[in-house]
Amino acid sequence: MSPLERAQRTAHLIALRLTALREGTLDLQGRMPWSSNNTFLAEVCHDAARSLAVYKPGRGERPLWDFPGGLYRRELAAYLLSEALGWGLVPETVVRDGPLGEGSVQRFVDADFSEHYFTLLDDEAHHPALLAIGAFDLLANNADRKGGHCLLGEGQVWAIDHGLCFHAEPKLRTVIWDFGGRPIPEPLVVDVARLVESPPLDLLALLDDDEAEALLARARRVVSRPVFPAVGSGRPYPWPMV
Repeated sequence: MSPLERAQRTAHLIALRLTALREGTLDLQGRMPWSSNNTFLAEVCHDAARSLAVYKPGRGERPLWDFPGGLYRRELAAYLLSEALGWGLVPETVVRDGPLGEGSVQRFVDADFSEHYFTLLDDEAHHPALLAIGAFDLLANNADRKGGHCLLGEGQVWAIDHGLCFHAEPKLRTVIWDFGGRPIPEPLVVDVARLVESPPLDLLALLDDDEAEALLARARRVVSRPVFPAVGSGRPYPWPMV
């Protein structure tokens, strides 16, 4: 299979998955463990095909002092950012109505849940993906990158759980500090530069004006100074860390 054929096949598969997530019937299977907000595993039935998804209704969100309600929209924004960059880090995600009202619906990744950031870090073969997630979190201003939000499954490393992203003020809290001081790989910087030149309007429409401006400002900083920051003072780590 040629690279073009492979890309076309991938695009077709993604389109099918997004259609199922948007149009399929959601049957709640139960609440996901260890989630601070109401997060549910759901079975999606579409055209007689069944798959699993993670449903995060807005109704199940705990109020936060520093983030407005509607965190589920940031889950979609994170997916759109990943796709705009061409990095494919975030599983397919949509916003739609569901059994408990409007929320995000994200394809469930069949992952090895014994693996997480700290175990993946031990294998240098995973470092390119972890570097990409680190750069992604810089752009998204991720305030809650726990180790367990890096999943190994389906032949790649995925990044999930992005409700606390895109704040206009600096909020970066992450476990990914091991690459501090290292250059951000040039191919990633090229992708970020393309984002700056052609901002994704569907993503920006999900954010407040100041959040959209802050996202593009962070992207410009990555292009002008492509270096991973070193761990700073304050509260740079989330809790729990996994």
